[in-house]
This record gives sequence, C-alpha cells and structure tokens, in this order.
Amino acid sequence: MQKVITINRQYGSGGREIGRRLAEIYDVPFYDNEIISRAAKESGFAEAAFENAEERATSSLLYSIAMGMNIFSTQEIGYAGLSLDDRIFLAQANVVRKVAESGPCVIVGRCADYILRDRDDLINLFITAAVDFRIRRSIDIDMLPQAKAAEIVLKKDKTRANYYKYHVGERWDNVLNYDLAIRSDLAGIEGTVNALKAYLDTIESL
Repeated sequence: MQKVITINRQYGSGGREIGRRLAEIYDVPFYDNEIISRAAKESGFAEAAFENAEERATSSLLYSIAMGMNIFSTQEIGYAGLSLDDRIFLAQANVVRKVAESGPCVIVGRCADYILRDRDDLINLFITAAVDFRIRRSIDIDMLPQAKAAEIVLKKDKTRANYYKYHVGERWDNVLNYDLAIRSDLAGIEGTVNALKAYLDTIESL
C-alpha cells in the first residue's frame, strides 16, 4: 500500500482502532497522539496545549471570536500575529506534513485530510456509526459513565466539528469531502477493516 491514509471519525465509531488495524495490515506507521508528542517537542509547547485545543472549540462562532483571526486571515501579518491556538495548529500541521513525506502511513484526525490536500497519494476516510452503537462502545471501551455517555459522545462530536470548521472552513462530517465514508456499526469493527482493505487494494491496483 503506497498511500497516505487519513481518518476522521465520529466519537465512539472505532475510527482509531480501525486506523491502527489498517496500519498493521499494511505494515505502515500509525499516527494519532504521536503527532501531539512530536509537535510539542519540536515547537516547545506543552503537550497539554495540543490536547486541550480541540476541547476549547465549544462553539465555532464564539471560538473564532475568542481566538481572534484564524490561520487564513493572519497569514499576511506573520507567525507572531497568530493566536496560541493557531500556532499550535501550525506546529501540528508541520509534523503531519513531515510524517506524510516519510512515506505511506495512517493518520487519525488532526485535520490531516486538509493539511495534506495537495498530495496525489492521499486517501481520506470518514468513519461514522449510529448513535446507540457509539454510546454502547464508549461505555464498554472508553469506560464512560453510563448516565453521561450520550451527553459526552455528542459533545465530543461537536468539539471535533467546531475545531475542524474553525481551522479548515468546512463541515467535518460532509461526506463529499472524503473518498469514502463508512458506517462501522453495520459490519462491526473487523468487518469495516476488511471492507476498507478491499477498497484500498482496489485503488492500489488501478
């Protein structure tokens, strides 16, 4: 497999596990939290700053106002004029580009689909699932308290959507922005991995 694969996913859909399994099958690097650790090391920012950036995006409008001008409207005034969150995003984007340049890999989240949009070897996937499936899985896998699981799942989706909207300017869940969107609850995690492998192998053979 000679592709760079990016995966965006709804919370609880198993997107991270699916990405890891695909990386294992194709014997390529898998990047998730490793992006944060490397970006923190290279930029000098604390890892907590990267980890909390997405959580701060509680409302795309209020977030944009609070953070000031975003990355697109501040390019002309230089790095020094960027908000802390935009500097963090740029540091993370630099790492995403570096790992993609190193060869085929699987990258989960981090707006990697947008950051790497000009690459010819890019395949962008979106993993979705029914809410009930995601709630049950978040309780079983992430050990979320049953009474608050539904609220947390929906909040996680909202923060991811707003973070993506702020930095990319697009809807995070717009399937037209992806090469393939797939429901993991219909075939299960392993079945979804197998379906994606068949799709990726077909693309590779074209």
